[in-house]
Amino acid sequence: MSATMFLRAVRAAAFAVVSVVLGLGAHVFAGGAVSARTLLVAMAGSFLLAFAVAGRERSRGVIFLALAASQAALHVLFSVAHTVEPLAAAHSGHVHSGLVPGLGMLVTHAWAAGMTALWLSRGEALVWALLRRLESRLRLIVVAAVDPAYVSFVLPLVESAPTPRSAMLGHQVGRRGPPPAAGTVTA
Repeated sequence: MSATMFLRAVRAAAFAVVSVVLGLGAHVFAGGAVSARTLLVAMAGSFLLAFAVAGRERSRGVIFLALAASQAALHVLFSVAHTVEPLAAAHSGHVHSGLVPGLGMLVTHAWAAGMTALWLSRGEALVWALLRRLESRLRLIVVAAVDPAYVSFVLPLVESAPTPRSAMLGHQVGRRGPPPAAGTVTA
C-alpha cells in the first residue's frame, strides 16, 4: 500500500514540525537564537527530507535515521546561522569548536531523536493500520453497491451486537474449566 500525495504531504508536514520544534527547542534552550528566515529554511528542508521517504510505511529504524539526519542538519544550520552568546553557551553546554558538537550535545540529540522516533513510529503504525482497515471496509461497501448478494454471502446476519469487553481487564488470564461450585473454598 503506498501513500497518496495528500497523505504523503500530511505525514511529511508532521515529521517536519516535530523535527524542527525538537531542534529549535534544544537550540533555544542552549542559549541560541533563530531568525524566522532560518526557521523557514529548516521547515522546508525537513519537509523535503520527510516527503522523499514518506511514500510508504516506514520502520522505527528508518524514522530514527531520518530524525537523526534531520537533527544533525538542523544543528549545523542553526549553528551557522546564529552565534551563541559565550556566557549562555558556557552554562548550557553549547560550547563546541566550529560545527562539531560536544559529547553531551551528541548524546542529547541522539536521545531526543530516539524518543521522538519511538513516538512517531507508533503514530505511523496507527495511521497505516487505520488506512488498511478503511481500505477493506470501503472495498466491501463498493462490492455491496455493485452486487448485494455477495455481501450477504460474506457477512452472515448477526442476531445481536457483540458485548463490548473492557480494556481494563485485557491483562487478566482466562482460566479454562467450569466455575467453582457455590460454597467451595479454593486455594
